[in-house]
Amino acid sequence: MPEVAPFRALRYDFDRFGGDLSGVLAPPYDVLDKSDKDALLAKDEHNIVAVDLPHIPPKDEGPQQAYLDAQFNLESWTAQGILIQEETPAVYAYNQTFEIDGKKHTRHQIIVAARLHEFSEGLILPHEETFGGPKADRFALTKETRCNLSPIFSVYTDPENDVGKALAATTSGKPDAVANFDGVQHEMWVVTDGQAVQGVVNALINKNFYIADGHHRYTTALNYRQYLADMHGSALPPSHPANFVMMVLASMDDPGCVIQGYNRVLSGTGANLSALMEGWSEGIEAADDASADMQLYDGASKKKAGVRFTNRAILEDIASDHAPAWRELDVAYLHRYLIDTLSANANFKIDYAKSIELACKMAEEKGGVAVLPKATPMEQLRAVSEAGELMPQKSTFFYPKLATGLTIHRLYEE
Repeated sequence: MPEVAPFRALRYDFDRFGGDLSGVLAPPYDVLDKSDKDALLAKDEHNIVAVDLPHIPPKDEGPQQAYLDAQFNLESWTAQGILIQEETPAVYAYNQTFEIDGKKHTRHQIIVAARLHEFSEGLILPHEETFGGPKADRFALTKETRCNLSPIFSVYTDPENDVGKALAATTSGKPDAVANFDGVQHEMWVVTDGQAVQGVVNALINKNFYIADGHHRYTTALNYRQYLADMHGSALPPSHPANFVMMVLASMDDPGCVIQGYNRVLSGTGANLSALMEGWSEGIEAADDASADMQLYDGASKKKAGVRFTNRAILEDIASDHAPAWRELDVAYLHRYLIDTLSANANFKIDYAKSIELACKMAEEKGGVAVLPKATPMEQLRAVSEAGELMPQKSTFFYPKLATGLTIHRLYEE
């Protein structure tokens, strides 16, 4: 079963920043462009992007000097005491408070070191494909810094809130660090109490972990472990830090653990509402908002239509190579049947947008159609992962994204 452990994080010196890390934390590297990076560094030259985002865009490997610069920044900040290492192994309680549609939510999480397992072992499970370019960038960065700079985000089942109960006494007071950016409040507690730490470790025994975000980083951690083993000519000792990866864990049963839909924008010939309604007529019918499986928004006419899927059984024939759990996904029906089969000759260009507002704006700009599927339910993510399947690209959007820079996990023995 997956094993978690406390670790001595390299982290910003809370006292130096008055406990407020808003200026030095950042969103995940893969959602940032150069202007975002420049804006973050303008706030504080010690923002974590100076280390975690050396090459833009991070879709392929950049020049080695970029990664050497990242290493230099990391070592320089440590020498200056901007970053310090935790004296005692700890787990880190991490809450994110945010609003969706005017309703406030808090997602309760724990940052730990999780022992690496190959996906084939069925203990830590992916749900999305990975691509070579982003992994090359992350591997080059890991080789130079010898650190996990940003955590994997995974979910697990905890209907009795055992992890929360183990942490209750240590997280009732003022957090050790806070941050506020992009409309999200971040709070973190350093938990070194032996009883609380052991309670967390015990509560996570016999749990499978389902990767929600960070598939490329997790695969990079596996590759880096193998790289070190090849260098040494043998497997690493079980306790070696590179046998572990920094992971943020949230319970699927936490009401604050929210999955949102990932929207598509179709553009090109035939990408208009009337053409899609006609071309997809074998697989959809008009529906009111309450019963619709998906919404379509025409950027040119600004008309919107709800549709219901009417031929789900077709996936048993055209996607028989996939497990039943995969065939139940709305995004599987959308891509394998509606787009790939019924619109096989259309050659649509597909763009992705995390918010409905952005998708509709993109549809207007491109003269295309915003395709707005419902969010993938948590139980479907679990079922697809346990079936050994991978969802179509961008099937889930966990909101909010984790902050980068709260903790860093060193991958070498001191």
